[in-house]
Amino acid sequence: MNRTDFKNIIQAEKTKEQNAHTKNKILVCCGAGCISSGSEDVLKKLQEEIKNRGLEDVEVIPTGCMGPCNQGPLVKFNPGNTVYQKVDCSNIGEVVKSQIVDKQPLEDMLLFAESREKPFVNANEDPYYKKQMKIALKDCGDLHPEKIEDYLLSDGYAALDKALFEMSPEDVIAEIKQSRIRGRGGAGYPSGLKWETVYRYVNDQKYVICNGDEGDPGAFMDRSVLEGNPHRVLEGMAIAGYAIGANKGFAYIRGEYPLAIKRFELAIRQAKKMGVLGTKILGTDFSFDVEVRIGAGAFVCGEETALIHSMEGLRGEPTVKPPFPSVSGYMEKPTNVNNVETFANIPVIINKGAGWFNKIGTEKSKGTKVFALAGKINNVGLIEVPMGTTLREVIYDIGGGIKDGKEFKAVQTGGPSGGCLTKEHLDIPIDYDNLLAVGSMMGSGGMIVMDEDDCMVSIAKFYLDFTVEESCGKCAPCRIGNKRLYEILDKLTQGKGTREDIDRLRNLSNVIKDTALCGLGQTSPNPVLSTIDNFWDEYIEHVEEKKCRSGQCKALLQYVIEPENCVGCTACARNCPVNAIAGERKGIHVIDQATCIKCGACLEKCKFNAVFIK
Repeated sequence: MNRTDFKNIIQAEKTKEQNAHTKNKILVCCGAGCISSGSEDVLKKLQEEIKNRGLEDVEVIPTGCMGPCNQGPLVKFNPGNTVYQKVDCSNIGEVVKSQIVDKQPLEDMLLFAESREKPFVNANEDPYYKKQMKIALKDCGDLHPEKIEDYLLSDGYAALDKALFEMSPEDVIAEIKQSRIRGRGGAGYPSGLKWETVYRYVNDQKYVICNGDEGDPGAFMDRSVLEGNPHRVLEGMAIAGYAIGANKGFAYIRGEYPLAIKRFELAIRQAKKMGVLGTKILGTDFSFDVEVRIGAGAFVCGEETALIHSMEGLRGEPTVKPPFPSVSGYMEKPTNVNNVETFANIPVIINKGAGWFNKIGTEKSKGTKVFALAGKINNVGLIEVPMGTTLREVIYDIGGGIKDGKEFKAVQTGGPSGGCLTKEHLDIPIDYDNLLAVGSMMGSGGMIVMDEDDCMVSIAKFYLDFTVEESCGKCAPCRIGNKRLYEILDKLTQGKGTREDIDRLRNLSNVIKDTALCGLGQTSPNPVLSTIDNFWDEYIEHVEEKKCRSGQCKALLQYVIEPENCVGCTACARNCPVNAIAGERKGIHVIDQATCIKCGACLEKCKFNAVFIK
């Protein structure tokens, strides 16, 4: 297919769209989160409802993630951008009648209705969306992710067309450099410089790799982009291939993302059929093909050299750099590795220009960043905000504040490699450098919020447990050092720690940061160091008072019976699994602290408020 044929196809699709009788579209979120809540059944039921009512001017379309994942299944009505939450098969008839037939929205089912005095009919008016800006997530939740025609109607592959016919490879690289986009995978290395390095290194074969192996706990950014708009990532990869002189690309996607894999492989087939992927793309001399490689779920394979070894059929272990993959990567050939979100930004930069992109964000961090909001927050989900947005805006305006009206305590950014930030950091503008300056990092974009009930020593222990499990074991600082960190933290949560143990935590953490082989090991002590720095008093309580103020460390709890309230009903003794409670019927009971396993059965069964936690 040549360029003229491609342009004619796009024009035909636009004409078809303009002449269609469809006036209303019902968009059903069919991202992995909403699917788990039953959105596929909602989709089928809606299609049946529209057909049975004879509403020929209404089209029901499955889409990718719309954002507020804990409110799913989500259904959006266009025009009007009216979003309904928690739709199920039992209320579909009522929703369609009110919204389409009677044109009176059901306010108690609108998005975030329970937290608003007056629900917003147009979702764009809600703070959740008003403070966001979609670039990487552009069209996610608004187009059919399995139809290339929908992507074409939204300027799909226009950037690739522009690059091939109006720009040289040098022009493309210059545009990416001028945009000053930094890699969204974690470290924030300038993408244009990476592309330029691969371009300048002469070789008979070069490769492009899309890193879709996000493994941070609570992270689902790359998954949602691949599920919601796979063609945008594919187009970004093709542009990268043209710029650096590569004819082969790979998308390394973790095996736990079957829907993302399915939709991306379908996008590859559709793009080949359309002529925007494969041999002599759009009639030019440029050829580029893409293949999916499935990861086995090793967290360390998010590191680019470990990922490349995994693709080569070797053990997923990192290697010392240099040489960098841009010089000697896959099969020892020059290789450009970027993550999913980075590639999703490329088509927009080419279409709108580096100058447009440069106006968004902060001085050293341009553009937007996608975050996965999770934890003790009201609006769990996927968001995209301009760099420079504050943590306060993300947590309270977009995230809707802390669940159950509890106090905000900390937010972990950057996953296991990041750090815990506190109330005093809420007004820090989010960008790569600001987060590093306060002991955390951007990472791939996971953001886990914690409240007053969380123990920060236990949080550090949780992340170290994850790191120990996921370490490849190649270098001693990570393999042994992190295990020792975990053991010391476990000692503290058991009430057996000392002041010297805290000093050992800090010293060992700094040694690991300085000596570990790869980014996983070098950043693994961050949760320990940041919690020590920001929650020193909790560490001191654990070692000197043998106390956990949040009540999360069971070994530091004491279940006690208040004699004045005990009526001797024996309910606590009868339900204690280790017979730690002694006492006669109608007499005062006592808990043997040496035998008690802190299970809480006595507290649960007591009806007279005689049992309490000390």
